Amino acid sequence: MLVDFKRPSSHIKYLFSLTSDDWIKLALSNPIDLLIDHAHCERKAAGVAIQFMFRYPSEPNLAEVLSPIAREELEHFERIIYFLKDIGHSLKTLKPPPYGAELAKNIRKEEPNRMLDSFLIAGLIEARSHERLSLLALNSEEESFKNLYKSLLESEARHFGIYWKLAQTKFSKNQTLKRLEELSKVESEILAETFFMPRIHS
Repeated sequence: MLVDFKRPSSHIKYLFSLTSDDWIKLALSNPIDLLIDHAHCERKAAGVAIQFMFRYPSEPNLAEVLSPIAREELEHFERIIYFLKDIGHSLKTLKPPPYGAELAKNIRKEEPNRMLDSFLIAGLIEARSHERLSLLALNSEEESFKNLYKSLLESEARHFGIYWKLAQTKFSKNQTLKRLEELSKVESEILAETFFMPRIHS
């Protein structure tokens, strides 16, 4: 039987493609694994922000922008852990999808291109998380899950905007937009080729 899933009225326009109904169906059928995976995503996102601060310690205003992101990502990580605990589950190791590793292969090695690509890929990951959490919030039948997804998704869009603005402070708008379009297409292709498990980025 075909299911007519609800879709958000708007999304971050820089995503090259939208999530399929097949992913929504798989994610809704595996809410615990999906949520555990997203906890790992939040932890990794905090690590990415901190890594940037270590990699570029002399960049003006970078730490002031990224430190709050790292803190918020860890707060979300903790929120998910306690939510899982309340429903009788705990964090566990899950096989990660190849999404992040495949995206990272597209980061150019020489500076300053490395910085531009790193910021844009971090932003694209946040944008995809926002889109998929929005879909889960709209289509989940469990009110507690729905409310949790809603509480997490807004920051994902904001974090995309922060990485997008960081890129534009260091590079021209045309250069930034051109590279974002290239990487967004790659991101879409990676998802199309690696869909096989209930994960936020699969």
